[in-house]
Amino acid sequence: MAGKKSSSSSKAIDFEKQLGQLEALVSDMEKGEMSLEESLKAFEQGIQITRQCQQALAEAEQKVAILTRGENGELSEQPFDPDNQ
Repeated sequence: MAGKKSSSSSKAIDFEKQLGQLEALVSDMEKGEMSLEESLKAFEQGIQITRQCQQALAEAEQKVAILTRGENGELSEQPFDPDNQ
C-alpha cells in the first residue's frame, strides 16, 4: 500500500510544509530587514501556521489514543471525527 494517501479530511494540512513555512518566516524576521508593517503581517501569519500545526498535532494525538485504546490491551482502530471532540 505504499504511496496510498490518507483521505482523512479536506482540512488536513501538510505538517512538514507548514513547519518549513514557519521556520522561513522566523528566519526572515530575525534578519531585521522587514518594516514594522511587514513584521506584523509575518507575525500574524506565523500565529496562524502555529495554530494549524497545534491542531494537526492534537488530532494526531487523538488518533493515537483511539488506536491504542482496545480491549485486553490489543490495538483496535475506531472511526475518528475531528469535528466531534
